[in-house]
Amino acid sequence: MSQLRVGIVGAGMAGAFHVECLRRVYGVTVELAGVTSLRPESRQQFGLKHGIPVYDSLEAMLDHVDVVDICSPPAAHSDGMMAAAKAGKHLICEKPLTGYFGPAGDESFRGNAFPKAQMLEEVLRTLEALAREVGKSDRCFGYAENFVYGPAIRKERAVIEHSKAQVLRMLGEESHNGSHSPVYGIWKYAGGGSLIGKGCHPLGAILYLKRVEGLARLGVPIRPVAVTARTHELTRQPGYQDRGFIRTDYLDIEDSGWMHVVFEDGAFGDVITGEVVLGGIYDYVEVFANNHRTRCRLSPTNLTDLYNPRGQQLDGLYLMEKVSTQEGWVNAAPDENFTMGYQAEIQDFIECAASGRKPQSDLALAIDCTAAIYAAYLSAERKGAEVPIPRVDVPLAV
Repeated sequence: MSQLRVGIVGAGMAGAFHVECLRRVYGVTVELAGVTSLRPESRQQFGLKHGIPVYDSLEAMLDHVDVVDICSPPAAHSDGMMAAAKAGKHLICEKPLTGYFGPAGDESFRGNAFPKAQMLEEVLRTLEALAREVGKSDRCFGYAENFVYGPAIRKERAVIEHSKAQVLRMLGEESHNGSHSPVYGIWKYAGGGSLIGKGCHPLGAILYLKRVEGLARLGVPIRPVAVTARTHELTRQPGYQDRGFIRTDYLDIEDSGWMHVVFEDGAFGDVITGEVVLGGIYDYVEVFANNHRTRCRLSPTNLTDLYNPRGQQLDGLYLMEKVSTQEGWVNAAPDENFTMGYQAEIQDFIECAASGRKPQSDLALAIDCTAAIYAAYLSAERKGAEVPIPRVDVPLAV
């Protein structure tokens, strides 16, 4: 199929940059055939701005699209994925894949006080149901983990594959001064705090590179088996001094966290996450192998160093996500769709949907990432005790 109709679920920031990337796809003709979101005013504004037909619901849009691109808040991902999978549609889903969002309609739910063993059990049931439904078809499932497609990570993949490197340990981080979303600090909408909202990115890349290594050296992926973690609520400590630079309006999530993930071959990866870092988004993965070492930088990239002596003269001009001032030296981002991997992920997913090829970032990676994060929440509840990472396999289509 050389032409694909894509329908977008969600009318926020993710939906907007997906539209931009979908319109840059080459080799396959992409028709932006629809958009829907929960709020009528947001979907109408989005459709008008981008010239896309608007639908009242995903169900109403399904017959008019070949690919469902889920860019909605995490709490809505599971229902959207299941509906699209049952309809036999190709799927793209933004990260995090899914999570635990509390009992329906329970306004008293507080994620930071809820038993994490129960959360993990519920998430596993969701993952198993999704694996079964998606596994019934030969449709493409693209897990939109942009770290996997960042130029630096793609180069490291080539190094590992070419040299048959053994990766011994990795270190990754995503941190900045708080999320764009006003509901991010509420567990029932976000499924957690920095571990899942930020940690899914470097963790996804770390899990991916161990898969690459396993396939290159052994013919099978190397998967995670255990995790140790701690979480913190730094901005809610009694002694925290709020100077107005860091977001603090979190209801029941952690604003900082750390994960130590052990793989089945004994190698490990450490993931640092947080909402308490100024100066823009801080994204990297460092790889320590038996034959090389690589520092993969996603943001800042230092491609453009801009000195602006007076902040006001660039008011309203986008320079870098989450940077709190336009004054002085700024690592201005020339094209974040490229440097952060957004364009490459969309290109891969559309090519795979058209050709039947398997994407680099797929449902199996998404499931391992989600299971590892919720096992990490259980570890953090147990003050850092090691917790096994449950294994959920995606069945092959018959």
